[in-house]
Amino acid sequence: MFRINAGKTSPYCDGHSRRSFLQVGMAGLGSLSVPALLRAKEATAAADRKETSVILIWLDGGPSQHDTYDPKPEAPPEYSGFWSPIHTNVPGMDITEMFPLQAKLADRFSLIRSMHHNTGDHFTGGHWMLTGYGGVSGAMNAGKSPFFGAIATRMTGPRQPGMPANVGVPYPMSIGLRPGYFGANYVGKQYDPFDVGSDPNSAAYKVQNLNLAKDLTINRLDDRRGLLEQFDKLRREADQSGMIDAMDRFERQAYDLVAGSRAREAFDISTEEPRLRDRYGRNTWGQSTLLARRLVEAGSTFVTCHFGGWDSHWNHQGTMERHLPRVDMAVSSLFEDLENRGMLDTTLVMVMGEFGRTPRINDGGNGGPPLSKGTPGRDHWGNVMSVLIGGGGVKGGQVVGSSNRLGEVPQDRPLRPGDLHHTVFKVLGVDPNISFNNHAGRPVPAIDHGAVVSELI
Repeated sequence: MFRINAGKTSPYCDGHSRRSFLQVGMAGLGSLSVPALLRAKEATAAADRKETSVILIWLDGGPSQHDTYDPKPEAPPEYSGFWSPIHTNVPGMDITEMFPLQAKLADRFSLIRSMHHNTGDHFTGGHWMLTGYGGVSGAMNAGKSPFFGAIATRMTGPRQPGMPANVGVPYPMSIGLRPGYFGANYVGKQYDPFDVGSDPNSAAYKVQNLNLAKDLTINRLDDRRGLLEQFDKLRREADQSGMIDAMDRFERQAYDLVAGSRAREAFDISTEEPRLRDRYGRNTWGQSTLLARRLVEAGSTFVTCHFGGWDSHWNHQGTMERHLPRVDMAVSSLFEDLENRGMLDTTLVMVMGEFGRTPRINDGGNGGPPLSKGTPGRDHWGNVMSVLIGGGGVKGGQVVGSSNRLGEVPQDRPLRPGDLHHTVFKVLGVDPNISFNNHAGRPVPAIDHGAVVSELI
């Protein structure tokens, strides 16, 4: 088992300071429910087999819908904010002037402007968006349900052997918890995202998990595998549950990662064309997005890029002026890069966070009217938010749903997280009706509400 000290993460508004460690090993096999696994595998095999992948750009902390993909220029200034909208290449799809690069290729993606779950708690909102279930809060923030990407990749596996199916870049993290609500939970810890554990923009970038232990050669690793196979022979003959076979598959996947070259080459971002790296942005977010493209190109199925720091209760303007141009560069470059490589039809791209921000700008915590004192900000708002989705066979240039005049609540076509998850499962060819036994042994549906967003398919 490898353990990597991840260092401290920035605190959120709940005041917590968190330190997390990456652990990679064979832990969690006992949580496998083999009958459920076999039933689910059969269900997915019966669905239309597809070879699509997903890149999720996770804006951890909650981005403002007004200042990204759902501007409200006709609202009073304390609602409309600091920036004006601009036209995109799709008539009627205006976005913030801080996204000029995305505006030029809006026909490649669509916008959902009516997503909601009606909670302003970071943890509850994150759990809703990433698992499709509630049940957690800031007071009890341990995940209770599996990440929808972990369910999907448990069913599909990687698109190419020798690659991790589910990856978090530079790490899987939600609201400061690692892997947090990106964890597979009762679906099986071995389906947690592969944690890169290193910043691809750093000169010291290195994916430790792909390295053999000191003094361990491939030949010695093969010898150990042979010895384990001999020990397992008698157990396999006596095993009626299929557990040994499931363990064998997991061990083979782990072996392929370490012994093969495909994953090491895909993670080696230093081989990428410098000009392309510049286009994505020479920062953690840009290089994480470029690395995600490399990984899906090599055969990973679901890659999440963590973009943190969106909890802008104060100094909202300064925070957005730092963040939005980097998002614009990364997202626009990703769509252009995927299209140039002939990968856009097989790669679904999503941009979202755990919730939106309050329609009305606050006064920065100084007790005066909005925009009058301090550094104004926007607070938590789960009543409506925006989601960007494109590629992977999804129709581009669509605006699905709308918020009301002030951006407070859905006005048309209200959608919930389950609707989004149904759509992703459709794109990936995963049966949405599968269930898994939770820790109490009770079957729980992968998705318990919603339907495919028909306007997108």
